[in-house]
Amino acid sequence: MTAPAPSTSEPEIFTAPRTNISQNQGKFRIHFNFPGRAVPDHDDHGYGPLAAVVESFMDPDTLIRMHQHSNEEIVSWVPDGVMRHDDRKGNELVTDSEHLLVMNAGSGFWHAEETLADDPPLRMLQIFVRPHSLGLDPDIQHEPVPDSEPNEWRYLFGPVDGAAPLWVRNEVQFHDCRLDAGATTTLPFEPGWDTYLYVFEGAVTVGDEDAELGHTESALVTGGEAVSITARERSILVAFCIDPDAPVTRQGTIGR
Repeated sequence: MTAPAPSTSEPEIFTAPRTNISQNQGKFRIHFNFPGRAVPDHDDHGYGPLAAVVESFMDPDTLIRMHQHSNEEIVSWVPDGVMRHDDRKGNELVTDSEHLLVMNAGSGFWHAEETLADDPPLRMLQIFVRPHSLGLDPDIQHEPVPDSEPNEWRYLFGPVDGAAPLWVRNEVQFHDCRLDAGATTTLPFEPGWDTYLYVFEGAVTVGDEDAELGHTESALVTGGEAVSITARERSILVAFCIDPDAPVTRQGTIGR
């Protein structure tokens, strides 16, 4: 069998500023990042199976009461602090920098979130992935994750039966990285897929075109091969490799 010829196309980098789509519920505040909005004339707020990346804030002593999600995969990534979860399945879970939580909501999953009075203020990402099919069996995963190594990407979730410690039911891979000031790394990529980058903290330069991204800004990189990232200051980054042609559903409770 003849190997496919390497790609000769150059990657395109579409940058996006900090989102202005927010909800303020007092002690609970959220900012919606929609990866599809980075691409001009793109007719979907999401991008393939990645519906939204939501920056969430919870003050100490905050309760988000029991509520239901359906037809979406919800991932809680907590780089610092704690997020306390309970659900109608009897789980009482604490998600922190050493654990990742994935709710595979499927046909329906009820849960609540909480911080206690002596917990620190919480800033986290809640990631909404569109599953490939409606009405899947509900499930939940809460697992320890590998230690983070400076200037290296850590692979945290991916498709079912992949190499990541946790899974979602569509073609999305999720990585994070803590990049020292002045350090350079390569953005994760999969051949034929695209990559969405979000700067949780810090500031970076992306690619040969020297696109600059700051705190809570993002970029969608399409086509070509991997691109370089250099930290202009110490940065915390997350990246999603996405198959833009994967079949998706659009009936999630929030992500859609």
